[in-house]
Amino acid sequence: MVFMATQNPKKPPVPAAPPAAGSDDAVVLERRTQRTQPPQMFQVVLLNDDFTPMEFVVHIIQEFFSKDRETATQIMLKIHLEGKGICGVYSRDVATTKVDQVLQAARAAGHPLQCLSEPVE
Repeated sequence: MVFMATQNPKKPPVPAAPPAAGSDDAVVLERRTQRTQPPQMFQVVLLNDDFTPMEFVVHIIQEFFSKDRETATQIMLKIHLEGKGICGVYSRDVATTKVDQVLQAARAAGHPLQCLSEPVE
């Protein structure tokens, strides 16, 4: 079936005339620039323990944080000497995922390695 309009379409209303150049009715709109804050970043931190082998920590840093062997060894030594070391800085979701991956790999290997994420100040 074909339906046809029973009424003619209405004409759009005529826009109001802009205010005259010298009148007091003139309105000036200012453009406000909106600045959005970048997302808060989180650092993934590995904590030292007396049971996880250093070689396993180096392997974890290489695998999950894409560091070369030398950088991973330096981070591992910082963890061993200072008690904790930063492996990377990411957005909240990525940092949480990295923490979960590291903890899952450590548990699967039978190591008590601890990993957490904390906001960057």
